[in-house]
Amino acid sequence: MPLFQTEPAVPYTQQNKTAVLLINLGSPSAPTAQAVRPYLRDFLSDQRVVELPKWLWQPILYGLVLTFRPKKSAHGYEKIWFPEGSPLTVYTQRQAAALSEKLPDVIVRYAMSYGESNVAQVLSELKAQGVTQVLALPLYPQYAASSTAAALDKVFNALLRQRYQMSIRTLTSFYNNADYIEAMKQHIQAYWAEHGRGEKLMLSFHGIPQKHHDDGDPYPLQCRHTAELLTQALGLNENDYIVSFQSQFGKAKWVGPSTQDLFDELPKQGVSKLDVFCPGFVSDCLETMEEIAIAGREQFHEAGGVQYHYIPCLNTHPAWINALADLIEQHLQGWRT
Repeated sequence: MPLFQTEPAVPYTQQNKTAVLLINLGSPSAPTAQAVRPYLRDFLSDQRVVELPKWLWQPILYGLVLTFRPKKSAHGYEKIWFPEGSPLTVYTQRQAAALSEKLPDVIVRYAMSYGESNVAQVLSELKAQGVTQVLALPLYPQYAASSTAAALDKVFNALLRQRYQMSIRTLTSFYNNADYIEAMKQHIQAYWAEHGRGEKLMLSFHGIPQKHHDDGDPYPLQCRHTAELLTQALGLNENDYIVSFQSQFGKAKWVGPSTQDLFDELPKQGVSKLDVFCPGFVSDCLETMEEIAIAGREQFHEAGGVQYHYIPCLNTHPAWINALADLIEQHLQGWRT
């Protein structure tokens, strides 16, 4: 195999195009154990995601995780799968399409860190279209090494294979962006106006191991900053909301409090009506639709809760698309042809 890729046959005069690459996590190609297994293998083999020596983690991954987890995950995907495919993929496609209408003079594409439509593949396709300038935008408002850095690693690794490297700009977080906060505020208020408001709003973010934060990952600080800005915008006081972290696995200590633990504890503390929103996810996916909207509801009711409302992610809310378009415009300055 040659060290570097052969450049596509694009006339030099047509090689000055600009693109925006939205990057999200990825999904299996189907809600089956057979499709989930290679996706999980790809995802859980990334040392950004599991920071363990390969000699220790690989036997666990192949011996236990990839034996039992695919069937369980596939069952979860079955509950939420859209006719068009994975919800995460569908919503990310729709976001890219909406942005293309807002930004007609740039090429907008999406790619996934794991699974189909991977970053290297999409960058190669953009190169063949004459793109030489790319704004890489991981769709994670709060920076975490296991998500944002993992996505950007895919971009930088693809550049290592390019003979004529693209110019790259990156956006690593937007947790405190005023338009992002405003979009969430409008979305939540509209939901409350239609469905009523619970006694407490839970803002559930994806979790990370505590050691990652101890070693310098700013993620939980950015999550709490987002929560503070959002609750201020909504006019809530400290008793009206709680910040939590979901999706913990393994025996290591994770950043807390745990969303799942709180589903059991809140009814005992007198909270019978709970609203849940996930500010760290801009598209609904397995972690929001199955883990929070379905399993979370069941757990809360079993613990004695009476009313449970899951507020969907921003997805293609007009205020969110406008916020994202403005954010992109800011970071494309000087690149427009």
